[in-house]
Amino acid sequence: MAAARGDGGSSKGAVRNGRYVASVVEAMSVSAADEPRGLAKTVLVETGEFAIESVECECGPGEWSPPEPAARYGIVFVRRGCFHRRLNGRESFVDPTLVYFERPDDEQQIAHPGGGDSCTALYLSETLLASVWGGEPGLPEEPVSTEPATDLQHRLLLALVASSDHGAVADAVVAAATAVLSRAAPKRVEAGRPATALARRRVVSEARELLVENPAATVIELARHAAVSPHHLSRVFRAETGETVSRYRNRLRVRLALERIAEGEACLARLAADLGFSDQAHLARVVGNELGVPPSALRKRLARA
Repeated sequence: MAAARGDGGSSKGAVRNGRYVASVVEAMSVSAADEPRGLAKTVLVETGEFAIESVECECGPGEWSPPEPAARYGIVFVRRGCFHRRLNGRESFVDPTLVYFERPDDEQQIAHPGGGDSCTALYLSETLLASVWGGEPGLPEEPVSTEPATDLQHRLLLALVASSDHGAVADAVVAAATAVLSRAAPKRVEAGRPATALARRRVVSEARELLVENPAATVIELARHAAVSPHHLSRVFRAETGETVSRYRNRLRVRLALERIAEGEACLARLAADLGFSDQAHLARVVGNELGVPPSALRKRLARA
């Protein structure tokens, strides 16, 4: 079942992106000796603001699991299968058409009809969640149904995790979380939206200034700098510039890469690190997509110019 529940599982090797912060990930280590067979957890991404975990459950039919308290704020997508969930004594049936939530100190139990299931759990720090949820951390108690666009956002998020583009992953985390929460409580998510056109332009200008200074800045960091929620920054940024933060970030980084290469930068690995790419291959892929020419060829052509 889902990563969020505490009925155990063996943690597989994980890609750790960013620094460890206890408020998000302190509850993620569970002794393998305490975990039932048939449940395997994989930490996909772990940062100071969010963590993503995948869980594959091959548990057979059984009775209710022992009551277990949740330790973090989590949004759980069901990719495959179904199960019964008892939260604080109230029962619900969960399948891939629903997203359910975990809140610290909620007590839950799980019962499987059989066949197993697969889930993705998205854990948010209290700071990030508060910026999305109207100023205070919180999540709905009841599951919510998802729209096709939200299901697609979830899948695109998983695809981005494999790409190692950390900035794009952060953007996708915000998009997926706000899509779900907007369906549950649209007025709360709308709180904090920049009220005037002048305020929106100011927000976008401040975000662009920070990106020039730090091309690796994520939408979460940009929003904190501009004192708005990541969701609203994403919306007003696109409205003002005509493109997403991820697209703008990549265009900016490619221009900065061109300047460094023209100045004689000899080490593409160092250039990739300085501009916030995950590695040299990521730099080459983005530059190639943007300009149609890899950085190594650009270095030769610009040297002859």
